[in-house]
Amino acid sequence: MNRRSKWLWIEPITGSRKRSNFFWACILFLGSLGFFLVGISSHFGENLIPLLSSQQILFVPQGIVMCFYGIAGLFISSYLWCTILFNVGSGYNKFDKKKGIVCLFRRGFPGINRRIFSRFLMKDIQMIKMEIQEGISPRRVLYMEIKGRQDTPLTRTGDNVNLREIEQKAAESARFLRVSIEGF
Repeated sequence: MNRRSKWLWIEPITGSRKRSNFFWACILFLGSLGFFLVGISSHFGENLIPLLSSQQILFVPQGIVMCFYGIAGLFISSYLWCTILFNVGSGYNKFDKKKGIVCLFRRGFPGINRRIFSRFLMKDIQMIKMEIQEGISPRRVLYMEIKGRQDTPLTRTGDNVNLREIEQKAAESARFLRVSIEGF
């Protein structure tokens, strides 16, 4: 939901709370939990999961390997759940014509860099850049070129937006900021 007036434009950025992240976190958790429980079942000689038989699996070496993969998967799953819980990457882009300021805010993991806040003057913005790479894993990102600074991304690098949406967003941003657009 963009909030836009003649002088102010606030554009929210979605973070890690996406359906795909919830889906993969659940799949990874359940799969790694299954691996871990089958490995432990092979050690005790009892089926901890009624649907999966562990009678044919020896603890050394298959049970140990399954426990290892299960523990590794549980760690990766907990990392995914933490990114979802803390909504890493969410924030907003705020363009204020009255004050002549652009503010970019993003959330990170807890700690020193939990909140990333960047502020620029509108007069220092030179252009809006579009990076478009087609292929197996397409990459479409909008950047702001700012005088004396590195290019600053306006969109998430992992979002799969179609070409029409990214072009429309670039045109809308360039029109509001009154700068040119460059594609590379």
